[in-house]
Amino acid sequence: MPNNNTLNDKTLDSRVINTNDKLLCIQGNKFYTEGEIYTVGRIVNNKYFQLLTGSNDDHWYATLDERGIYVSFDSMTPDNNKAWFDKIA
Repeated sequence: MPNNNTLNDKTLDSRVINTNDKLLCIQGNKFYTEGEIYTVGRIVNNKYFQLLTGSNDDHWYATLDERGIYVSFDSMTPDNNKAWFDKIA
């Protein structure tokens, strides 16, 4: 049975995301600030997980795929307004 606190996509060089991992924002937007560290919340499935926005339970859903770790906000805008993250080792 899969662990719901871990996200592992073998196509991504075995990158693993776990609940409570810390992610560094490397390209921010109005919800996530570049240079700030954010905490991973609940793992949804093998591609999506919650990324907390602050000290309370507010969150957006992040994606882990072949492009990296990011949160999309409006796919209808030309620049797609994504925030990008790197996992802190």
